[in-house]
Amino acid sequence: MSCRYLAVLVCLLLVGCGPQVAEFGGPTMGSHYTLKYVAGEHTPAQAEVQAQVERVLAEVDQQFSTWRADSDLSRFNALPAGSCAAMPAPVRELVIFANTLWEDSDGAFDITVEPLMNLWGFGPQSRGQQVPSAEQIVAAKGLVGQAYLRIDGEQLCKDIALQLDLNSIVAGYTVDRIAALLGTLGIDSYLLDVTGELKAAGHKPDGTPWKIAIEAPRDDVQVAEQVLALDGWGVSTSGDYHNYFERNGQRYSHTLDPRTGAPISHQLAEVTVLDRSTLRADGLSTLLMVLGPERGFAFAEERGIAALFVSRTASGFSSRATAAFSRQFAKAHTPLAGTRDVVHSTLAYVATNR
Repeated sequence: MSCRYLAVLVCLLLVGCGPQVAEFGGPTMGSHYTLKYVAGEHTPAQAEVQAQVERVLAEVDQQFSTWRADSDLSRFNALPAGSCAAMPAPVRELVIFANTLWEDSDGAFDITVEPLMNLWGFGPQSRGQQVPSAEQIVAAKGLVGQAYLRIDGEQLCKDIALQLDLNSIVAGYTVDRIAALLGTLGIDSYLLDVTGELKAAGHKPDGTPWKIAIEAPRDDVQVAEQVLALDGWGVSTSGDYHNYFERNGQRYSHTLDPRTGAPISHQLAEVTVLDRSTLRADGLSTLLMVLGPERGFAFAEERGIAALFVSRTASGFSSRATAAFSRQFAKAHTPLAGTRDVVHSTLAYVATNR
């Protein structure tokens, strides 16, 4: 055996002769995260990359969690009406971003909806899923409204005893934070998933793009509605078919319309948004889900948003893409029935568990 052949064999057996895909993940935000990335010659060790990623996740949890009493957001939520509290810059930045969505949607997007989430059984202080009375809804709506939330310097202030819930945008924000971190570590090819919000950049070592599957709105099995190749795009899907309850034959989704105080009741089953900013994709998917199949589609078209709407019909489901989605992702395809198991085993799915 020649020395050259032996060297090649050892290279193949131990580390391979080119860039490798490293992968790790773990629990976060009551769900999970995963990161696949192409490790180059000068990339830090995987343990160091993971440690830095998890520092970001821990910081986000400390600032934004509504499930732990010691988070910055929970401390603010516990304050009475008329209170102000110093908040970290990221919290203030997300409130500013949320205000733009609230204004653009005429209140369909609202980060003060937590009293209603708790009332219907979907929030951190819920006492079980139930259909509340009209009087209870009116009372909870009295504690909802971004108009009663303001920023004063480095402080966040509330004019009523409102409670913030930034879960509709914090995962997308976290994806963008980690993506920026990866750039500083010299990692420019990756597929990142934080609680179902995705972002991909670059290519795999074989030169093929990262691919993701938009999940079809099915309760019984995970199948793909569309398969997309991504490079630099963030993806978010909101849907009504994973987190809901039923009473007397009626379905109540966890997606609430803050203007009515009740779960959405239209036929939109899911909406997927793609944007260079995963934060923006995350917020817009929630906003469009509240607006519904007609008003939401018009909103997206008017603003050039790349979105795919899937609605319930008498015969099943129908999908409708905005012009921006069709232009950018013209090569997106629906897998054939016989390939769906392959899709399930090899692709990342955009989750709809929010």
